[in-house]
Amino acid sequence: MVKRLISANTSEMLSMNGAELKQSIKASEGRVVLSENVVVHEPLDGITTSEIAAAFGADLILLNALDVLNPLILGLYNGEETMATAKAHHDGKTIHDLQKLVGRPIGVNLEPVDSDAKMAEDRLVIPEGRMASEKTLREVEKLGFNFVVLTGNPGTGVTNKQIAANIKVAKDVFSGLVIAGKMHGAGVDEAVVSPEAVETFLDAGADVILVPAVGTVPGFDDTELKEIVKLAHSRGALVMSTIGTSQEGSGSSFIQNIAIRNKVAGVDIQHIGDAAWGIQSPFENIYALSKAIRGERHAIARMARSINR
Repeated sequence: MVKRLISANTSEMLSMNGAELKQSIKASEGRVVLSENVVVHEPLDGITTSEIAAAFGADLILLNALDVLNPLILGLYNGEETMATAKAHHDGKTIHDLQKLVGRPIGVNLEPVDSDAKMAEDRLVIPEGRMASEKTLREVEKLGFNFVVLTGNPGTGVTNKQIAANIKVAKDVFSGLVIAGKMHGAGVDEAVVSPEAVETFLDAGADVILVPAVGTVPGFDDTELKEIVKLAHSRGALVMSTIGTSQEGSGSSFIQNIAIRNKVAGVDIQHIGDAAWGIQSPFENIYALSKAIRGERHAIARMARSINR
């Protein structure tokens, strides 16, 4: 047995393998907050975006725009606060050092880019180290990440077919939690989410199905989300709702409304993205989400819990 994530200390969280982390999230009964943040923007007073997100109540930290073959995290090391001063640390300690600073499980976005995708907008070309492949997924394992998210940033050409293919690779070479799905279209002319795509992800072995939060993409409503949640839960998987459409920068009342609607639908993790500022969510909105889905007691406990425990 493992302790539920919302009550776990740093030493307990960081010692969990993928299966244990999944059970710990499930035991938290829909009260887990994940904050996504970009790691290559100049940090606030030398403090990483991950540290700030953790300080405002995130249980899980997701790194966006990280090249796992050249892992630069601005603010992690002294004197490395701009891309001009940063350097890749190839001693394999980068993620372990960040875990020590924030005391939270750390994940990374990798993008299953489909070169044959029918694009609905101009394609954005990204480095190899941000694309999902056997090579990068093996590197994610070496670096010590606790989870990986297979999804797409805007315009990168990520398809559901390619996500499913990379889930299978991830399950073969990565020991952490595998989260997969779409927050938005990623520039591709296909449905963002459908029961058929979810079935494909589940068949491939996804631990957590990623879907847009209700209220963030056109046409995806509460009924559809409930159907996907029931499907995923019936197959032993979890569900993460995501706010990744710049609405993470909307007012706290919007965040709270979205949080409750998605909790009613039964999601296990609630994600708040980085598009508001292009770096991470306004910090007060991380707290607003946290307080809405688990109350002030657990929100403050997570913020105050020492990383040295």
